[in-house]
Amino acid sequence: MSNTQDHVYMARAIQLARRGHYTTHPNPRVGCVIVRDGEIVGEGFHARAGEGHAEVNALAKAGDKASGADVYVTLEPCSHHGRTPPCSQALIDAGVKRVVSAMEDPNPKVAGNGISMINEAGIETETGVMQAEAEALNPGYLKRMRTGKPFVRSKIAMSLDGRTAMASGESKWITSVDARLDVQRLRASSDAILTGIETVLKDDPSLNVRLDDLPEDVPSDIPQPLRVVMDSHLRMSDNAKMLSLNGKTIIFTASDDRKLAGKLENKGASVVKVKKHDGHVDLFAVMEYLAQQEINEVMVEAGSTLNGALLQAGLIDEMVIYVAPKLMGDNAKGLFHLPALAKMSEAIDLNITDIRSVGKDLRITARIVK
Repeated sequence: MSNTQDHVYMARAIQLARRGHYTTHPNPRVGCVIVRDGEIVGEGFHARAGEGHAEVNALAKAGDKASGADVYVTLEPCSHHGRTPPCSQALIDAGVKRVVSAMEDPNPKVAGNGISMINEAGIETETGVMQAEAEALNPGYLKRMRTGKPFVRSKIAMSLDGRTAMASGESKWITSVDARLDVQRLRASSDAILTGIETVLKDDPSLNVRLDDLPEDVPSDIPQPLRVVMDSHLRMSDNAKMLSLNGKTIIFTASDDRKLAGKLENKGASVVKVKKHDGHVDLFAVMEYLAQQEINEVMVEAGSTLNGALLQAGLIDEMVIYVAPKLMGDNAKGLFHLPALAKMSEAIDLNITDIRSVGKDLRITARIVK
């Protein structure tokens, strides 16, 4: 089979994987296409954790036609028993001829074992077809498996002159309704939304997905993201709005005050004490804890102090910046609270990956160059 055909069928598998964008976590988004004699005989994608994997769903549709077929899958087939049986064995049992994987699974439980298992059964394998596109499907899962930390995406709304709030603290609303609705899509694709105690005390945010405001392509039954609050000294009120909403809230603190913690826990929050760093909760400890809870993607909605601390610590992977056609002046607040940078060589480099209009605003997506 030609390289061109491999890319055509893998592109279709990637397209299928995107259907699980909002619902698969903590599992990866995976798509699968089965081809026999130049005809697609089965397709599938992973929809939800605990349900069938992409390969199993595609095999079910292919039936007997899977025998002697080529299989295109966006991630190496699993080789271990988890919530479902191993997909590698299912492919072997179906008698497929060839398995093309876009990439190896970095999960230590798989990590090449699925491909080896298929090879040992006498089935031809190939890995690396459209790998970059496949990696883009699962930035959080891949980072968690490779580093033990989640993928962190900071959402910021600013004026054209780079301001996020007036000197008084007033910030509603910098951007348009269209941009705010677009943020709901970002929230829906995140496992957790993280903010700082100053934002909670000032704005009393809900930090949830407004299901009524989601576009039609987002399932209405998606779970609410975990709400995460950085509160070093436990200043959060037990009457905070988010504690009365559906979904879970974790409050990270460095405080030993069990009385204050108990009040918040009585409202359903989980209070997690982590070690201190410079008088505040240790950001690395927080990220490691979230990864241990199988959190893949964290969306940060916070002020300049927490955003600056995360950026300085090298914990932000991507920024999504909504730029409104407004000028707010020199005294308004900036994006990040950072120490003074004296040389151009100390500047933080960004790689802009996308720019597009959202209503009358611009949305800039940029990765931190590390």
